[in-house]
Amino acid sequence: MDDEGFLFVADRIKDMIISGGENIYSAEVEKVLSMHPAVSQCAVIGVPDEHWGERVHAVIVIKPGAFATPAELDAHCRAHIAGYKVPRGYDIRTEPLPLSGIGKILKNRLRDVLWDK
Repeated sequence: MDDEGFLFVADRIKDMIISGGENIYSAEVEKVLSMHPAVSQCAVIGVPDEHWGERVHAVIVIKPGAFATPAELDAHCRAHIAGYKVPRGYDIRTEPLPLSGIGKILKNRLRDVLWDK
């Protein structure tokens, strides 16, 4: 936050998604998704899209015993962020996301798998 009270969202430039000319910070979308009661872990990445350049895609790990559909996750996101930031696709899984030695999610591994589809 600056001296005038403006809040700036910062994220790694490589984690910024540019979809249809709009800059989307993955951290902002991840924060919203992590507020959903069924979400244990999440990562948001950009995947190639012929029309938009990139599209927002979320990889979600569901808590044991919990359940969430893409439609439920969409509704949750739409209640908290602008529509163009809402993921256009979801991978919902139960196994943990790949982590580095210091506990950061290895988004490059997720990108590699999704970009090859």
